[in-house]
Amino acid sequence: MGYGIISVFKGEIKLLAMGVIHLAKLGDHSIRLQRIYERTVSLIDEFKVDEMGIESPFYGKNAQSMLKLGRAQGVAMAASISREVIVAEYMPKKIKKAITGKGAASKEQVAAMVKSILKYKEDPKYLDATDALAVAVCHHFQGNAIVSDQKSYSGWGSFLKNNPDRKA
Repeated sequence: MGYGIISVFKGEIKLLAMGVIHLAKLGDHSIRLQRIYERTVSLIDEFKVDEMGIESPFYGKNAQSMLKLGRAQGVAMAASISREVIVAEYMPKKIKKAITGKGAASKEQVAAMVKSILKYKEDPKYLDATDALAVAVCHHFQGNAIVSDQKSYSGWGSFLKNNPDRKA
């Protein structure tokens, strides 16, 4: 499972950390979930995270894999909620479109664009890490809009009228 942590100060995005939580050597699924929970809490505490973006579950051909992924996402969300961190979910196509302009972009295209946006030099070993960074950057590009009541707006004028505190 990948993770990516950014900070945004005065509109400037900065990479703080990225990596993966290695789970392959942990045989029992419940131990894997425990590791996800513990590492997520650890990252939140270490970097003083105040918002989290997560990729929404997507439908695959293998129901068993989908179930395991949903459990892992739920545990990561529970870890965030336990630290009172706001969680926003984004569909994979929305993330890809926000980063590359194409909803059907490959993992490699997403990784290249994230590297360009965040201006880091080293190539990460795992695309799961750059995927996680893409979620973080997508969340920032969405204006950090955590919408709990799922309001919709007819345009920018309507949005600004209902959100005067969001004007820059």
